[in-house]
Amino acid sequence: MPKVGMEPVRRKALVDAALRVIGDQGTLAVTMSDIARRAGVSPSLAHHYFGSKEQLLIETVRSLLRQLRDDTVTALSAAITPREKLSALIRVSFQASQFAPDTIAAWLAFYSEAQRSEDVRRFLVVYARRLRSNLMASLKALCPVDDAERIAEGAAAMIDGLYIRQSLRSAPIGIEASIALTEDYVTSLLDQLHRQGRAI
Repeated sequence: MPKVGMEPVRRKALVDAALRVIGDQGTLAVTMSDIARRAGVSPSLAHHYFGSKEQLLIETVRSLLRQLRDDTVTALSAAITPREKLSALIRVSFQASQFAPDTIAAWLAFYSEAQRSEDVRRFLVVYARRLRSNLMASLKALCPVDDAERIAEGAAAMIDGLYIRQSLRSAPIGIEASIALTEDYVTSLLDQLHRQGRAI
């Protein structure tokens, strides 16, 4: 019988363990026993809290998105101008916790699973829409909407692409280099619009 008050602690331990096991193995083809063992609980207790491995995996991706959302809100609240907010978005996308090897491996596994699982795909679509929306909110204050859409799509593609490159451990691109590349892309396009008299 689970101890009263332990459910939130155990659920978090299982989500954290799932992230580490997926990261270690680089796949979602892990077992509930693998995850439970890493969390230091029995498989039956893991099933008690989540019902199935699929539900635990969904909660794991939801947890990643929740943490990224919270970090983004914090970063944006500390920025003042639209350009500072853009930089905050770029920096938070490459922050150390998101660039941890386990986290990168888990994200890639979830992207792969999204080809088969509608639930996982839906969560990743939420991430993509949220990133684009945040980028657009700042860019629309700096340039016309059409240009803002083009820059937002390019910046989002760079963020995702550099994130994937980080998974190539033989040729990783570090946090600061990834930030600098994305900043250079955004700045060069905004400067070009300014020279053309199209910046706001």
